[in-house]
Amino acid sequence: MSSIARTNVGKRLSDMAVYNGVAYLAGQVAEDPSQDITGQTTQILNTIDQLLASVGSDKTRLLMVQIFVANMKEFDGMNKAWDAWVPAGSAPPRATIEARLASADYKVEIVATAAV
Repeated sequence: MSSIARTNVGKRLSDMAVYNGVAYLAGQVAEDPSQDITGQTTQILNTIDQLLASVGSDKTRLLMVQIFVANMKEFDGMNKAWDAWVPAGSAPPRATIEARLASADYKVEIVATAAV
C-alpha cells in the first residue's frame, strides 16, 4: 500500500497530499487579499507552481482544477491571470463556481489535482 505524504500540515488542513502518484492541493487563497482578483489569482497560481514543484510536478500535469470566485462579475479578471499562466495545449479540465469564501477579502480560491 502506498503511503500518503502531506505538505504544510496544520491543525485543520494540509496544503497538499500526495498519494499513488497524484497530488491533491487544498483550496489556495491569496497571501495578500488586498489585491484585485487578477492579483489574487496570480498569487494563488504562483503558490500552486511552488507546491507542484516541491513534489516534482508542474502545471502541465494538472488533472483537474476547481475555481471558486466570490463574484462572477470578476470572472474576466480571474481569467486574465489564468490565461497568462496556463500553458498552450495543457489547459486542464476546469470548473468555475461562484461561492461565498471564508473571508470577505478573498475574491478567489483554487483547488487543483495533478499527476506527479
